[in-house]
Order: sequence, then C-alpha cells, then structure tokens
Amino acid sequence: MSLENLRGISLEKVEPDSTTIKRLLDASERNISDSHVMEISSENRFDAAYKAIMQLSNAALQANGYRTLTSKPGHHMTMIQTLSQTIGLDKQTVIVLDALRKQRNVADYSGDIVPASAVDECVKHAGSLLQDVNAWLNENKPELLE
Repeated sequence: MSLENLRGISLEKVEPDSTTIKRLLDASERNISDSHVMEISSENRFDAAYKAIMQLSNAALQANGYRTLTSKPGHHMTMIQTLSQTIGLDKQTVIVLDALRKQRNVADYSGDIVPASAVDECVKHAGSLLQDVNAWLNENKPELLE
C-alpha cells in the first residue's frame, strides 16, 4: 500500500519542514547516545534506542510529506512499516524493527525485563537507522538539512 493510500486512514499530508526534521534528527542522536550509557537499566537503554527509532521513522515520513494520525491506534507500527517506502529500507530490517516495537510493548505493558540481546539489537538498529535516514535525506532531500 502506498503512502497516499494510507492518507486519511493512518497518515495525513504535511509540508516537510527542515526545522522539524533537524529537531527529530538531533533528538534521535541524543537518545542513541543515552542508549549507550551502561550505568542505566537495560529497560531505559532499550527505551532510548527505541525512541530514536521512532524519531527517525517520523523524520523519514515527514520528509516525504506525511505524518501519522496519532489519534488512531498503531501509529508506531505505521511509522516503522512505511520505512521501506519513505527511505527504501529493506523489508527484513523493517521486520526486525517491528519485532523491537512489539518487545517494547511487552516491556511497557507487562513490566517484563528486556533481555540484553534485545537491548543490543535495538541500540545497533537505532544507529544504523540514523545513518540510513541521513544518507537518504542527503541524497533525496538535502534542502531539509540546511
């Protein structure tokens, strides 16, 4: 399904805004940095990395002229699952990011401990996604980085 097909269902059109994009990228960098702080709990490290993934997914979506309708359920899922359309992210990575989203929901709503392997995976993918989003923006929408 295309981004335009999701309009009114889970997305709305927006004018891409360089200030918003830069703020989201800066916030994601701070969260990725926080996710590397070993003195905090695994859950907080995971949350910081996951938050960075959401901020980067949001930046990618907004750079393409859309944002999620946060009043509708599933906006995190929508942001992740549209990454293949927004920045051309491969389907396998989208599946992994969606699994991390599910892990975050389990931890948040059941209080389960986040395994170290999930923390490491989330931190690694947040860093990779930062590189992917920046590369896509530099190549396709450099005016949003000025």
